[in-house]
Amino acid sequence: MSGTGKTVLITGGTRGIGRAVAESLSASHHLLIGGRDEASVKQTCVALRSAEPFVADLANEEATAAAAESIGELDAVVHSAGLVGHGPLTSLSRADWRRTMELNVVAVADLTRLLLPQLRRAQGTVVVINSGSGLTARVDSALYSASKFAVRALADSVREQEREHGVRVTTIYPGRVDTDMQRELVEAQGGQYDGGLYIRPSSIAAAVRLAIEMPADASVDDLSVRPGPR
Repeated sequence: MSGTGKTVLITGGTRGIGRAVAESLSASHHLLIGGRDEASVKQTCVALRSAEPFVADLANEEATAAAAESIGELDAVVHSAGLVGHGPLTSLSRADWRRTMELNVVAVADLTRLLLPQLRRAQGTVVVINSGSGLTARVDSALYSASKFAVRALADSVREQEREHGVRVTTIYPGRVDTDMQRELVEAQGGQYDGGLYIRPSSIAAAVRLAIEMPADASVDDLSVRPGPR
C-alpha cells in the first residue's frame, strides 16, 4: 500500500461523484475502485497514487460476493454507484422498478453486509451517497425517489444496529451535481445544460472526506449539501 493510510472502497469510482471522492482521498488513503467495466476501473487506478480494482456488477449477487471475498482489511466503503430512474409512473415497467431498486438499494444492503466483518474490526465507516430526492420526492421521480427513501431507511437502520460495533454510517444528500448523469438527465428532458448551476463533484467529495476522517469520538450521521449562492 506504499505507506498510505486507511483503505477505502468506492463503488462507482470511475466517474462523477465516485471519481471525485477517489481523487480527494488518493493522497492519504489506499483505494479500491469499484466499477463494472474492467478497462475503466484499471485506467482510473493508474491515475491514482495507491489504488487497485474492485470489478463487479453490483446487480449480480454472485459477482458481488466473489469480489468482496478478495478484500482483506477495510476501513470505509463509499456507496456511490447508482441509477437515475426518472419518468411518470405510467411510463415505468416492473422491470424498471426492479433494475433501479436492485442497484440503488439491494446492492447497497448486500455489499454492506458482506463487508461488515472487516468494517467492525476496523471500527470503520459506511458512507451512502443519497440525493435530495431521498428527502423530498420530486415530480416524475417516483422510482428514483422511492429508491432513495428506501436506502435512507436502510442507512438509518444499519447505523443504529452497528453503533455497538463501533461502525459509523453516514448518509450524504447532495443537491444537483455537475456530472455526466446530470447532463444526460437535463438533455433527456429537453433542457439546456449549464454545469455552473450545479454543485461541483469535488464539493461532495469534501463532505465524504469529512465523514471518513471525523475523529472516533464523533459521527456525521446525515449531511445535506445544497448549491451555494450564485
